[in-house]
This record gives sequence, structure tokens and C-alpha cells, in this order.
Amino acid sequence: MRRPVARRVQAGLATAAVGAAICVALPVHQASAAAGSASGYATQNGGTTGGAGGQTVRATTGTAIHAALCNRASSSTPIVIEVQGTINHGNTTKVSGSSCNTAADKIELKEISNVTIVGVGSGAVFDQLGIHIRDSRNIIIQNVTVRNVKKSGSPTSNGGDAIGMESSVRNVWVDHVTLEASGGESEGYDGLFDMKDDVQYVTLSYSVLRNSGRGGLIGSSESDRGNGFITFHHNLYQNIDSRTPLLRGGIAHAYNNSYVQLNESGINSRAGARAKVENNYFKNSRDVLGTFYTSEAGYWQASGNILDNVTWSSPGSETNPAGPGMPSNTSVSIPYSYRLDGASCVPDIVRQTAGANMGLKESNGSCTPTTPNPTTPAPTTPNPTTPAPTTPPPTSTPGGTNLSIGAGADGSSKASGTSYGDVRDGNLGTYWSPAGSTGDISIKWGSATSISSINIREASGSVGSVTSWQVLNGDTSAVLASGSRAGVITFARTSLKKVTFRINSSAATPKIAEFETYA
Repeated sequence: MRRPVARRVQAGLATAAVGAAICVALPVHQASAAAGSASGYATQNGGTTGGAGGQTVRATTGTAIHAALCNRASSSTPIVIEVQGTINHGNTTKVSGSSCNTAADKIELKEISNVTIVGVGSGAVFDQLGIHIRDSRNIIIQNVTVRNVKKSGSPTSNGGDAIGMESSVRNVWVDHVTLEASGGESEGYDGLFDMKDDVQYVTLSYSVLRNSGRGGLIGSSESDRGNGFITFHHNLYQNIDSRTPLLRGGIAHAYNNSYVQLNESGINSRAGARAKVENNYFKNSRDVLGTFYTSEAGYWQASGNILDNVTWSSPGSETNPAGPGMPSNTSVSIPYSYRLDGASCVPDIVRQTAGANMGLKESNGSCTPTTPNPTTPAPTTPNPTTPAPTTPPPTSTPGGTNLSIGAGADGSSKASGTSYGDVRDGNLGTYWSPAGSTGDISIKWGSATSISSINIREASGSVGSVTSWQVLNGDTSAVLASGSRAGVITFARTSLKKVTFRINSSAATPKIAEFETYA
């Protein structure tokens, strides 16, 4: 049985992922109108521009928001609605018109398109009043707080969801918002960010979700699998019981998020879903990735994440945690370019940027970044060129003893006819290949071993196949180095029992002949 979070709220509010100052430029946009541009999956399917180019109106009540929608020439006429003040049940009524379909107990964005809602001035707070998006497209919600929306008790709104989307919704960008509750289902709350019944091409960025039993879901049941193409980046999830998110079917991409105090489970990929989980920071949490509460499996590709005091359940008939090493069991192609901050920087970057009334600040990706190119380019986009390596490999072979000889080896699924042990046998004529174009290969020892460099030697005829990689501490999942060409790779001397070479992309089938390790 899931536990209510109400008793833990005070502790959760006192928890913060605070680190030393980081050397990144954080540009500040004036929060007097919508700023920036969409990222992630919201850039696909024609993009997400909201009400850009349309009339700008100011609203200080929910009724005024509805009136702005209803006074348009048509349901698709672009409009930017600047919101200031507290929006609640007392100042929100239904407004009628040919260009709208509103309701009195929620902010209703139904059967409309090309709308931006942005908080301005001293801020916009939707108090106990949720935002409902239904049968709509090209919507931006930015710089607002939505709090304490209930599905039971009084007053109720939007089925208990802070932001809820359902029924043929396309292209939504939610950015720099704060979504919060004061407990779990037993206290009357539901999800903070829910999508169901055919919702696609959504991005949630630079936002705070906290103090709730449920972070959010993608798909309302095991049969509701038509949702997907959702991006989550640079968000803070804090004091959440589960669903960060729950993903049924479809594809989600979660990168550079900070997760603090996930009390029961985190990213729950199930019912055939696939999640790409990159360079996130998980702290003081439990079962942060896997398939939970169902026997219908989901899948994930994980890389570059940091696990800080994370605990794991034992596998069972309805529990398949990804830990402790979080090895990938699928590959996920991403059709857009994006810039990754190093996972160790994420808590501090998110602390400085995420949430409403933060000046719409964003990271510029300068903190030990990598820049993955699209792995499945859009049809009109030329194939990307290979990026320059973030860690240029030295040309000389390290001196000393190859510590891989006599060590153990394992990894992700291997291609037929290859062996993990082929990378540590000193024979360039044998090799390991992953089952697809990406995968992990590891060297491991029975006791802690100090290493400071590795040499990845590709088999004859396949040199240059690996185009993007990471070296991971297999004990902690910390990223030791990243780059774009195999060869000699150096990093700070590290004592570990397992080191992993992770292939994130390749131009042809990778063939790793030797994985040499050196002190």
C-alpha cells in the first residue's frame, strides 16, 4: 500500500539539492511576456509556438482568461494571455463563445489552438484550480504556479491534476512552472502533470514538482498506449512518492533532471514503454528507474546518471528495478539536438533555474557538456556531422600493465557469435559487439582497483565506428569521461571494482577487440 505524503511534507520542504556555485552563464529573460523557444519533443510535428504573433492581453482572474479565449475571432486565432495575481474558484467562471469551450471549476483549454499563458509581474498562482488541456494543440504554459488541486474534498478541480492533458492533444510546451500539492491521494490530490488518451509531442522543462503522492503519468491504463514523445529536462522532482513519470507505452526522454526524495519509485516504464534517461541526479531516493506495480514490462536506455544514496527493491513478479547499475535494456533514438550538462552539475543548475518566478533562466550547457546529435533525423534535416570529441584521445598507448588481462567482463546484450571475454584476452582477432548500435561493455575485478586510463581498440575494419561514448564508474554510475572517438581515454585516478565503456551512438556495428585498463 502506498503511503500518504502529508506527514513528510515538512521534511521534504527542508530538503534541497544545494551544491557549490557552478561556472555557467544563466541568461535572464524579462518575464513580461513569453520568452525563449520550445525544446525537446515539442519542437517536432511542426513545432510549438503558442500564441506567437497574436494579440497580447492581460488577465488577473480566471474569468478574464476564459474571456480572452472566447473573444478571439476563431478557436485558432493566436493569443498571448499574460496572467498576474491569484486565480481561484472565486474569480473563475464559465464564459461562452464560438471560439472557446470553458468551465467554471478549472482553466479550460478545450478544442482550441495557438495559445500562450504566461505569468508576469509579481507572478501568477493558480490556487486549488487546475489547468485542463483537451482536444487542443500548440499550447505554451510558462512561469506560473499551480498548487493544491484536489479531486476529493473541497474544492475540487480538474480531477485533482495540477496540469492535465487528454484526448488528441498535440504540441504542448510547459516551462518554468511550479506544480505542488500538500499530500497524496488520501489527502485528496492526484497527479501534478498527467497525459492520457492520445497526447503527443510535449516538453516539460525547468520546472519544479513537489510534495505529492504522484508526479505524473503518460497513459491512464495498461491499454492506453497511444501517448508519447514526451521530454523532461532540467526539472526538480522533490518529495514525490511515485510516477516521475509513470510511462505506459510510447517514448519519453528524461535528461538533466534533479530527483530528490522519491519515496517509493521514480521513472516507471511499463506496458511496452521506452525511456531514455540521461545525465540525471538521483538523491535520497528508492527504485528510481524500472518497471513497478505490473507484470507488463517497460524498457529503458540509461547513461551518465548519478545515484546518491539510492536504494533498490528485490525483483519480483511485479517489480523489476533497474538498479543498482541501471544497465540499458533497449535503445531509444532521439530526433532532435540537445545539449547535456554533466550530471554532477545538475542539482545546482536546477536550483538556480527551475520553477516559476526565477526570471526564466536557463543553463547554457557549459558544465562539462556533451552535444548529442539527432539519432533519427527529421526527414527535412540533413544528417548531422560527427561532433568534436569532448575528451580528445591521446595517440600513444599507456605504459604499464594491462589490468584487464585476467579480470572479468560483462555488458549489455551481445551480438551473436561474440563474447564479453573477447575484450580482455589480448587477441585483436576476437571482439565483442552489442546486439544493436549501442551498448555497454565492462571490465571488473574482485577487489577495488585504481585506474586512470583505458584503451578501447576497435577490430580491424571497424575503426571509427564508435561515434559517441561515455566511461562510467560501474560501482556508482558516475561518468568518468565522454567523447566521440574510441582510443586511449584518460581521467582522474579512480578506485573501483568495475569500469564500463558505454557506446551511445555508432556509424556502423561496433566491434571492440580489446578493452585495456591501466593504473
